[in-house]
Amino acid sequence: MGAHSKGAIQQPAAPVTVSRDAERSDPAAPQRDRYFDTLRALALIRVVAYHTFGWAWAGLVFPSMGIMFGLAGTLMAKSLERPAYQVVKSRLRRLLPPFWFWGFFVVVAMLVHDWMPGWQIVYWIVPLGDPPGNEWGVQAWEILWYLRTYLWFVLLSPLLLKVFRLAPVPVLLLSLFPILVLTFVRSGPDNRLGSALWDLSTYLFCWILGFAHREGVLQRMPSAVVVVLSLAAMGYGGWYAFSHQADFGTYDLDEIPLAQAFWSAGFVMLLMWAKARFRIDFAGLTRLRRLDRIVTVFNARAVTIYLWHEIALILAVPLVDQFWKVPAFERYLPLESQWFMFGVGWVLIAGFILACGWVEDVAAKKKPRLLP
Repeated sequence: MGAHSKGAIQQPAAPVTVSRDAERSDPAAPQRDRYFDTLRALALIRVVAYHTFGWAWAGLVFPSMGIMFGLAGTLMAKSLERPAYQVVKSRLRRLLPPFWFWGFFVVVAMLVHDWMPGWQIVYWIVPLGDPPGNEWGVQAWEILWYLRTYLWFVLLSPLLLKVFRLAPVPVLLLSLFPILVLTFVRSGPDNRLGSALWDLSTYLFCWILGFAHREGVLQRMPSAVVVVLSLAAMGYGGWYAFSHQADFGTYDLDEIPLAQAFWSAGFVMLLMWAKARFRIDFAGLTRLRRLDRIVTVFNARAVTIYLWHEIALILAVPLVDQFWKVPAFERYLPLESQWFMFGVGWVLIAGFILACGWVEDVAAKKKPRLLP
């Protein structure tokens, strides 16, 4: 049912974005929006925090994966002003090389630890289904559900956008219908296809909501209607999560697809409506040079951060264990605190950005850089 650990970045992996220099040189490139860039950066931070602390309430405070799919849908609608084949090809080119680079190390590590794949290893080339792996590497590869779902949305977007334009509001509302069917009528097959159907259905509304924002649909809708519908969706999602704790053993949205779908739908709709209604652009962020720089790096290295963050957290555990052997560290550092491990994890993520982020530049046909 795709109910594995989906903290969001549930982005991030997020699609790879272009730099400001690229935007100025390429009129067809999507214009950067610091509001959306900031949301994506926060979503990635929340993903790492969730995988560190396991907070069940994190998705209620900030549904990162729904936000990332909504932002990706907006960018996809913008990109589809160009020929669909070129857009899909460009998205695949930007996504797959960083995935292959990361996957090489994960696959080799699992092979060393007694894993022998079958024909399903093709999903490590094009992740249209969940790539196989062994229990030893599960913490690293279980996050790939996001890339698989994102890839399917990219492939389906030319058709989805055409259907959406026929009847924008009805199609947007009906995009919640598949998750209702899977939850209350038939849950689908218990295999890769079933997992893909659950994840696509869970975030379909958010993706199409990105279309709605790009097409100006939210701006044309009465504000009261948007707010009421958003709060109603969040109310239903929250009620379902808390009223079904006994069934799922938690109220964590990442474990309850229906609750995730409705809560994310309402939350992301409010974020996008607020942007359209109040013309929020966070343009002033550029005056805070260091913060603006961090947001830029997060967006230009979104795929790298998402793919490598779990490995960074895995490596942080034995690294912190070594600190205990140094008396000064044991005495003065909060080695037993998860917050300390969270900090160590981000140091390692920064190392992976420097060591591996250049692959995103190569995939985007740009000059490789340590930092964008």
